[in-house]
Amino acid sequence: MSSSKPASSKRELLLNTALDLFYREGYHATGIDRILAESGVAKMTLYKHFKSKDELIMAALEERHARMRERVREGMPAEPRAAILAMFDGLHAFLQQQDFCGCAFIHAAAEFHDRSHPIHRLAAEHKQFIETFFRTQLERLGAEQPAKLARQLQYLAEGVLVMAHMHGPADQALEARDAADSLLRGAGL
Repeated sequence: MSSSKPASSKRELLLNTALDLFYREGYHATGIDRILAESGVAKMTLYKHFKSKDELIMAALEERHARMRERVREGMPAEPRAAILAMFDGLHAFLQQQDFCGCAFIHAAAEFHDRSHPIHRLAAEHKQFIETFFRTQLERLGAEQPAKLARQLQYLAEGVLVMAHMHGPADQALEARDAADSLLRGAGL
């Protein structure tokens, strides 16, 4: 019974180490040996939990997505307009983290550019989650073109991530929040 807990914690240690290294240094640039060295986990243990590096990357991205999905579901205001604008507040907080290195999903899609690759598809699913969040809130508000407006809001959010990565984090998310507020007012919401 006690052996299942250490295995779980070793898996979590591998996953957290991989999450950090992939995010900071890239998916292709980070080798398995580096993950093993930084986590202190044996290679046999790694392959007990993950059959390949791609499987580890998928698990890391799934974990990052799950954490973000949880923050969105738990931390958003109930009122739809406020929830939309709160997404930009959350982005601002994300940019202010000391280890901000851009968007792990944008990086994954860029490194695994073949749209049929499972890692690229997983990154696209994450972005679809964001669009769906916006569309759901807009539908709750009674927007006339919720899908189109959701995409426009997402373009703002994605632009924040890219520009903060390119130029360094500043007030990109707050400025995008103002633009989102203008879009909503322009749509009568």
